[in-house]
Amino acid sequence: MTATTEERKALDCGFAQVQEVFDDCIAYARGKLTPAGMVDYIAGSRTLCKMGRGQEPVLAFLEEMPDVAAQLGEEAIAVVVEFVQKLSRTPNAKALPPFLQSLPAAARSLDNLPLFREYLALVWQTMERTMPKVHGIDSMYNSPCLPDFLESVPFLFSQLSLAGVRNWVEYGIKAYPNDPDRQRDYFQVQSADSRAVLQRERHGTLLVDHERNLSLYLRGLWETQAHLLPYSLAFDQLRRPVPYYDSLGIHLPDVYDDTASGVRGIDRYRALLAHVAAHQRWTTWLIADNYSPFQRMAVEMFEDARVEALAMREFPGLRKLWCALHPIPKQDACPEGWSSIRLRLAMLSRAILDPHHPYTDPVLLKFVARFHEAMAQGATTQDIAQLGLSYVAQTRVQSDQSSQVWFADTVVDYRDDNRIMWRYIEEGDEEDTAARPRQHQEDADEEDKLPPRLYPEWDYSAQHYRPDWVSVYEHLHPKGDAADIERLLAKHQALAKRLKKIIDLLKPQQKVRIRYQEEGSELDLDIAIRSLIDFKSGAQPDPRINMSHKHDGRSIAVSLLVDLSASLADVPAGCTQSKLELSQEAVSLLAWAIEQMGDKFAIGGFHSNTRHEVRYLHLKGYGEHWGSDVMSRLAAMEAGYSTRMGAAIRHAGHYLDHQQADKKLLLILTDGEPADIDVKDERLLIEDSRIAVRELDQKGIYTYCINLDPKADEYVADIFGNHYTVIDNVARLPERLPQLFMSLTR
Repeated sequence: MTATTEERKALDCGFAQVQEVFDDCIAYARGKLTPAGMVDYIAGSRTLCKMGRGQEPVLAFLEEMPDVAAQLGEEAIAVVVEFVQKLSRTPNAKALPPFLQSLPAAARSLDNLPLFREYLALVWQTMERTMPKVHGIDSMYNSPCLPDFLESVPFLFSQLSLAGVRNWVEYGIKAYPNDPDRQRDYFQVQSADSRAVLQRERHGTLLVDHERNLSLYLRGLWETQAHLLPYSLAFDQLRRPVPYYDSLGIHLPDVYDDTASGVRGIDRYRALLAHVAAHQRWTTWLIADNYSPFQRMAVEMFEDARVEALAMREFPGLRKLWCALHPIPKQDACPEGWSSIRLRLAMLSRAILDPHHPYTDPVLLKFVARFHEAMAQGATTQDIAQLGLSYVAQTRVQSDQSSQVWFADTVVDYRDDNRIMWRYIEEGDEEDTAARPRQHQEDADEEDKLPPRLYPEWDYSAQHYRPDWVSVYEHLHPKGDAADIERLLAKHQALAKRLKKIIDLLKPQQKVRIRYQEEGSELDLDIAIRSLIDFKSGAQPDPRINMSHKHDGRSIAVSLLVDLSASLADVPAGCTQSKLELSQEAVSLLAWAIEQMGDKFAIGGFHSNTRHEVRYLHLKGYGEHWGSDVMSRLAAMEAGYSTRMGAAIRHAGHYLDHQQADKKLLLILTDGEPADIDVKDERLLIEDSRIAVRELDQKGIYTYCINLDPKADEYVADIFGNHYTVIDNVARLPERLPQLFMSLTR
């Protein structure tokens, strides 16, 4: 159906390409719009044509506007035309085509005109706030990132609500007000913090928030360790990726929503990891070249069921979780002539997993019984593969060759793609994706390495946090020679005697008796006699016949955080020892003194190599006593890298916050201001450390700094207020540090 002469006359546009597509656009618009809407549609196209901005905005308007008007109402046409005219009078004319192309996605997501107007306001605010300014005045230059934002709008609305999009835009504007290149990367959804903010605004359970807990779940319950590598379900719409395990780790979705049946996102992650861990433990590989595609599908299903059966023997609760996530296909759901191979396998899988399944097919029931019989006999991967081949042979039908395959209720999304169980002999495309043989004994360092804990960082210029900005990696500090520390303590024997006298005065003198203990320091005669009488009378005696004592009046937990940056290796003027050696002496004396007092005490060291690698080294845990293990770690202390203090304070505070104590004290021993090689603004990390101290203060943790930098007065008060001491004579550190602790905890 072609455009009428009146319609072409009303358009009055001389662009040749517009004339070529006008007939098709009019034919499509007639199916969406009323006659009055058609008049507005053509008038709007004519307005865009006469603006002098080229043919691209006109083409985009003709193509996209009918769908937008059908979704929001025909008054949206005038609203869009008015906004386009307003935008064309700015230096941002290049943003007109991507703006018009973004409208259908925004209309589908918002679905009403008032919210759509809010979106237009957001576009305008983004343009105004990202245009370069000269001396605080808007310049005549266009916004460099507005077209990038508009091109990202369809993807953003597929992931976020309008409020989420607004928050995402707000962060990008504030984070990079003077860096247009990084701002463009942000609005193109290319930078790490762009994706981090996007994930934060999304609904559901985010892997980034639970990666550490899930890694510990794998290690604790399954005694296995693997990197968790997220992929996004938002970027692959044609073929959604499937979880899988390979030599790099476990690849799994970056976000899981709660299911309609009430299974939480975190439990979906646990179900997936349990299934993959079961494969890691019990699956042995097969030669893929020996099987047809249908045979491989059947073998994979039977092997999935086998490892799940073995897993449920150890953890019976997995059955309830897996049953809640496994679909229940209808027995006669597949239309005639369609391939039902996936449906039959899904039904069989459900029947094996769920003893209360609804299926009555005799062949299915026979193979369920054969499966359980094989499991009772200790079936291996090779044994179960033969059962899968037998099932394919006995259930093959002609329609299995059909190109129309029934997929409804056949996808078990907590299962991986089983590449772990196949090896290839013949070279082909599969070689690139085939899983390598598993290595049960990996490098010791990798085996002990925990996933990073992510912390935010305060951006004082934008006045907001950068989410998940800093990665803190924990390590147990390597050991050295404990005899070195013993020699240091012997060197300060006189000081130790003086400290011992102070410690005796600070120790609580009042003891409290704790009765009804099965194990204790002495016998509780009253309870023991009563238990003896019960025993002689034939009654069950109370075994809690001991008692112990504890000191009353002192409940303190202390964490000492030691700056191990490269500057600690320097030798101060007038000293024969480096600051590192003096710190070793001071920390050793302090640890010995606190051990004498019986307070809970932990020591950690830190240094950083950009925000991606802040290392936190455990020297002594709260549950450890002063001994050769702790001394050997202190003896191996080394200086290196930079001082990203805020992240280390937050991490030490995280552990201190979990201690049961009336008073919690975080001592920080440092020799310089916070700094790192990826930060040019000297104030940035100082302000972040100040905010970190304030965060701990809100949790009831008292933070105090012992600084060895003679110039510390220039910045240390900004971070710690008046809770600090600057030790100008560094040689006196071994004496001053224990004394400071005692004065703080008196």
